Amino acid sequence: MTTARQKVRTQAALAKAASHTLVTMSADQKNRALWAFSEALLENQEVLIEANRVDVDSARNAGMSGPLLKRLSFTKDSIRNACQGLQTLVSLPDPIGNILEMRRRPNGLLIGKMRVPLGVVGMIYESRPNVTVDAIGLCLKTSNSVILKGGSEALRTNAAIVEIAKRAIEQAGIPADAIQFISDTDREAAQEMMALYEYIDLLIPRGGSSLIRFVKENAKVPVIETGVGNCHIYVDLSAEPATARRIVINAKTSNPAVCNAAEKLLIHRAVAPSLLPVIVNDLTERGVEVRGCKEALKLCPGLVLAEEGDWETEYLDLIMAVKVVEDIDEAIAHINRYGTGHSEAIVTADYENAWKFLNDVDAAAVYVNASTRFTDGFEFGLGAEVGISTQKLHARGPMGLEELTTTKYIVFGNGQIR
Repeated sequence: MTTARQKVRTQAALAKAASHTLVTMSADQKNRALWAFSEALLENQEVLIEANRVDVDSARNAGMSGPLLKRLSFTKDSIRNACQGLQTLVSLPDPIGNILEMRRRPNGLLIGKMRVPLGVVGMIYESRPNVTVDAIGLCLKTSNSVILKGGSEALRTNAAIVEIAKRAIEQAGIPADAIQFISDTDREAAQEMMALYEYIDLLIPRGGSSLIRFVKENAKVPVIETGVGNCHIYVDLSAEPATARRIVINAKTSNPAVCNAAEKLLIHRAVAPSLLPVIVNDLTERGVEVRGCKEALKLCPGLVLAEEGDWETEYLDLIMAVKVVEDIDEAIAHINRYGTGHSEAIVTADYENAWKFLNDVDAAAVYVNASTRFTDGFEFGLGAEVGISTQKLHARGPMGLEELTTTKYIVFGNGQIR
């Protein structure tokens, strides 16, 4: 076994051992550790910002695009927001130990379910340093150890965050081994991590489609599929034009490099002649390259013709594809064919169409008259998230505290035998 593989295995064993200690920690102990981590981030802002400056400069020199550079940046505002997320977690109820149900059987046994930690959560992810903070916070609150493997582009920033976190939680009485950071950036380390089913209970990949596909195809550890967001906005026949424009602009341009940004615009044929040119102008004024179907090109001759591959692509950039559809049925059929099960939205004043869209669209989050950009753990009141699950087993949508737990049956008897 190579040194890289052995090091990952050793870290996983340490995380597993720490998880047995974590489960004995009280809610107050964990909250003190979270608060200490938050304060330590603020106290070490300059260290974090300098580490991030080196990462961003390196990525820029390597040709990383503007939207992705923005995702990589860890500024004073980013640090403040991350700390706010940790402090929100402190204020939320601790799910560990909650009794979900109790029922008495005819033989007198009292059977119930109790919420418990998963154990060790592994994260393989790209770019965003705030993911490092969120993952540590959520896992500590739920008594899970965490093993982090971020991308090479954020190596210095992530290493600095983890070092600050380990010192802070240890001073608060939580074992530092509960947080493990894999600094080796080669694929061999990732492959070893994905094989350690005896130590890691759940693996969460977070990033682009190629990363998630690689993890799904190679992992022996159970995987939660997260993040790929080919998200749509459908502008219905009855949509209020100003509302439609506002939602489309926000969903596409507020942060194009994240998974809840809208990548596609579908618009009802009856309103397309009057509304589509206005929306396209809104987009192009903000630097968006708009690609369109043949119908869209007739209404907006300057567009790039969309190809078949466009309809299934998550751009993560200032690019949007537009399609004119016959009605809501065609819109829903298109979304269910090309969408990734992340976030979908309808702009409409029609009550029946709103409910039809909610019922018939297959996605983790479905919106009526609101931007897809709200699919986020903090915005949903979860404090933070480790990712947006686009699958259907165990967890779906933003993965907050409850999604990082499982349950076990607890049974009380008074001498019953079978």
